[in-house]
This record gives sequence, C-alpha cells and structure tokens, in this order.
Amino acid sequence: MIYFEDVEVGTKASFGRYEVTREEVLAFAEKYDPQPFHLSDEEAAKTHFGRLAASGWHTCAMTMSMFVAHNKAHPSAGLGAAGVDELRWLKPVFPGDVLRCETELLEKRASEKRPEMGSMRNQMTVYNQNDEPVMRFIALGLMRRRPTA
Repeated sequence: MIYFEDVEVGTKASFGRYEVTREEVLAFAEKYDPQPFHLSDEEAAKTHFGRLAASGWHTCAMTMSMFVAHNKAHPSAGLGAAGVDELRWLKPVFPGDVLRCETELLEKRASEKRPEMGSMRNQMTVYNQNDEPVMRFIALGLMRRRPTA
C-alpha cells in the first residue's frame, strides 16, 4: 500500500491505454453531451473539429477509467479528491485515437486539521497516439497517512 509519506514531489508516472471508438463517442454524447458535433459527422464537418469529436467530458471519463485501472494495479491509500483545477481541452479527441496518461506530483501537504491525511496537487496530461497532449488538469487528491503503531 502506498501512503502519503511514500510519495515525493516531482514523481512522474505514465499509464493507460484507451482506444476511442465511434460507438462510445456517440453513446456518451447521446446521454450526456448531445451537441451536434458530438453526434453527427455532417454537423461536426461544419465546425473547427472537421469531423466527429468526443465530448471533453467523455475525455475526462476515459481518463478516470485509466486512472482507476492504474490505481488497482498500484494500490494506494487514496481518499478521493477535493476537485480539479485548470482543466483544459487542448486538442479534439476523435474516434480511432488511442489515449494514455502522465502524471506529475507538483505539491503535497499534510493536513493540520486532519492529521490522518494529506493533500496533493498532481498534474495529469492525456496524450493521443501521436504523443500530442489532448487534455491537462490539476487534480487535488487526498491520501491517508501511514498509520502509527
């Protein structure tokens, strides 16, 4: 188990592989972001996307899927998150793209009010198969401190 004390500022990790499918782009858009350029090739062609593009919120969901799979393979004492800062969709994500993630721990701080936990600021960058960044944000994570005997 990885605890708050085990992580160091500057630590980087690369993980994930997510193949973006047309069917999933359409299904997500129909349910959660039914804008025309997420639902129709013809409508998307009229926009700066030029073709059917995944919702930015779908890109967030795909990223979360990769993050959870990574955490299952590397168990930590994570306690969820307090939020996200500086979310940016840098490039469109298209059906056929293959996404991956990189994180870097920017800052960590032990809680003064809750001594059993600490907070961390991690920059998450999502890349496509051409190593182009498509999304970036700062995750405000919470992690349990190592129990004392």
